[in-house]
Amino acid sequence: MKKLPSERIEELGLVLPPAPKPKGVYIPVLVVDKFLYVSGHGPVRNDGSLVQGRLGDNMDIDGGYSAARQVGLTVLSSIITHFGSVDRIKRVVKVLGMVNCTPDFVNQPAVINGFSELMVDIFGTELGIGVRSAVGMMLPDGIPVEIEAMFELH
Repeated sequence: MKKLPSERIEELGLVLPPAPKPKGVYIPVLVVDKFLYVSGHGPVRNDGSLVQGRLGDNMDIDGGYSAARQVGLTVLSSIITHFGSVDRIKRVVKVLGMVNCTPDFVNQPAVINGFSELMVDIFGTELGIGVRSAVGMMLPDGIPVEIEAMFELH
């Protein structure tokens, strides 16, 4: 029998950071019909501070991958805080991964894999992979990665 996402989080020993408070006029999590939308999230550390850096400048791919994974933990924290549970999530539908990088940096997909592989660890290969974009741009607060996502609910 397949384990619930909350059981996988516990089994993997994952520690979720505090859910960030909005820094603008938006809500972190919105449910419409059978879909849960998550606003763009950055990588929040367990002490509430933000991971900062720029790929191709002062951060390498491994650092970016770790930051994207941390965004995944932050997204899960927001879902639990604002929705109540990750166990009602059926699957990942869409991921938009934004990477703060220099113009010559071309490995945005390798960075966003940090988020995507975490979703596979929690939801499994069949349901943890959705459609995805990985793009380079400037991001607020000097964060290296911002990700927004859409999930289907049971």
